[in-house]
Amino acid sequence: MVTKQYEGTPEEAADLRRADSLAREIFADIANKWALLIIEALGERTRRFSELRDDVEGVSHKMLTQNLRMLERNGLVDREVHPTVPPRVEYTLTEPGRALRATVDAMCDWTHRYLGDIETSRSRFDA
Repeated sequence: MVTKQYEGTPEEAADLRRADSLAREIFADIANKWALLIIEALGERTRRFSELRDDVEGVSHKMLTQNLRMLERNGLVDREVHPTVPPRVEYTLTEPGRALRATVDAMCDWTHRYLGDIETSRSRFDA
């Protein structure tokens, strides 16, 4: 993701720099604990705001709202408002959101696989 000397046309180099910049921006948005936990909590099904708040332990109303808006802005979550009283709002992962969830799952699998190695290394380092 680091744009180095590119040997294509100036237009192609500019496109590559724009893509790198966008990737950095998206990574900065989603690389927080709440976004990843929300993505995991949504899983493969539609959830209401209150369900997400209950499932994402420790998240405040404000942080859940901010992160859901950011995920929606980045096209990872769809938000549907049903015209009831009070309004019912539901959230669902989009196709890109489901693909990201698979990546998050792979990161969790990596953590489980190497947990012993990580703990051993930390013990040696902290001693």
